Amino acid sequence: MTTYVTVAIPYVNAQPHLGYAYELVLADVYARTRRRAGDAVRFLGGTDDYSLKNVLAAEAAGVPTLQFVDEHAARFQALAEPLDLSFDDFIRTSADDRHAPAVERLWRACAANRDLYKRAYEGDYCVGCEQFYTATDLVGGLCPEHGTPTERVAEENWFFRLSAYQDHLERLVGSGELAVQPEPFRQEVLGWLCRGVEDISVSRSVARARGWGIGVPDDPSQVIYVWFDALTNYISSLRFGDPRSDDYRRWWLESDRRVHVIGKGILRFHALYWPAFLASAGQPPPTRIQVHPYLTAGGEKLSKSGTTTVGPARIAADFGTDALRWWFASEVGAVADTDFTIERLVARANEDLANGLGNVTNRVVTLIYRYRGGLLPQVRAEPLDAARDLEGHVRRALVDFDLRRAAQLISDAVTALNRDLEISQPWVIAKAEDVGRPAAGRELDVLLVRHLLTARAIASAATPIVPGLAARLLDQLGNDRRVSQPRPAFLRIGGPD
Repeated sequence: MTTYVTVAIPYVNAQPHLGYAYELVLADVYARTRRRAGDAVRFLGGTDDYSLKNVLAAEAAGVPTLQFVDEHAARFQALAEPLDLSFDDFIRTSADDRHAPAVERLWRACAANRDLYKRAYEGDYCVGCEQFYTATDLVGGLCPEHGTPTERVAEENWFFRLSAYQDHLERLVGSGELAVQPEPFRQEVLGWLCRGVEDISVSRSVARARGWGIGVPDDPSQVIYVWFDALTNYISSLRFGDPRSDDYRRWWLESDRRVHVIGKGILRFHALYWPAFLASAGQPPPTRIQVHPYLTAGGEKLSKSGTTTVGPARIAADFGTDALRWWFASEVGAVADTDFTIERLVARANEDLANGLGNVTNRVVTLIYRYRGGLLPQVRAEPLDAARDLEGHVRRALVDFDLRRAAQLISDAVTALNRDLEISQPWVIAKAEDVGRPAAGRELDVLLVRHLLTARAIASAATPIVPGLAARLLDQLGNDRRVSQPRPAFLRIGGPD
């Protein structure tokens, strides 16, 4: 099986925030899980450089747009290390020579299908969303996404005949050929379609864009709208600009899964605009759009440019990558927004990783070291029931993006192992062995192996979520002959200063 998984590429107008880090980890866990299941996987990240927001931020900073974008894009690309991301590819729309040819090819294909036309337009525009809104879309006259005033814009633009794809989109989403998950977000898309879709502007004047963007083919007065440009990254990274591209054939045309992981605020662009652009160009749609809610702090949405920002690299540096990834998995809901606090992060890490997964592994290894000198007894034993096919159960949850369920299965198995240690009391059996009870030695050997196999199953199942911690645990749990010297794999962490 072949799986292509992507994340939304962010504007680079400010520092990365924790909400976007969640999206990256969510997609990374999925990619790692598919690889462990034997899939060929390509996992793509990137940055959205051609945005008016980036231009305005550069002007405010008093630096050239290209310099500003280069500096800020580097900060997003650098998240791979502190978040332990397994990207196979990373594309920058202004700096990668794969991108512009693909955007031009897609544009020309839509034009050849008579889905592009030019007309004058006036409307309410939100720079933050890079989107026009109708009066009915606005909330109290403000952008429904950002709660900020819109700008009245009048100019001549190129338009895409989105209305021509109403029936096509209804069939895609309604049939599940394009799966939009979780279900409430699918219903939101169907609601938009029920109200009807209108043609959309897909270019901006060179003057308003400050000359920043990919030019409209054969029209030097216009640049291509950032959302037409940005969405194309999913296929430009596969060299769609080259009609003979093997990457595009393998990872898009012939891929079993084409999965976009996105935040709920950009659902319309991915579930309506993008499949329509592709259909116009004669290309297949994604197979799944996985939508996630927002992270908040004090009830306010985390954002790059707002007053509420939490830097993921700093959080990972202060409290550890494992703690942050585990908090994402165990605490963030699938539909409702989740409030982040350092206190919640610390409490969850200490309870589940230090006192739970790390501690029980250390207990098992310590017993083998104490009673068998670190050598694994050569007896037959089976793991506890809670660990039988644990990795399979966790995998099924993770490929459905149910990270909370997966984390709970792992925690339940840790609880079961601790409980069995307390019930079976290997240390008591060891005393019986010392006083010469004939069967005690073999009974202890079976217990030690049973607990070791259980601990290994738990660590292995946790690998896609906390790959760093899982690797340390598996190293400590050793091989078929011996275990490593006992040592804490996850130390308790303190709270904020």
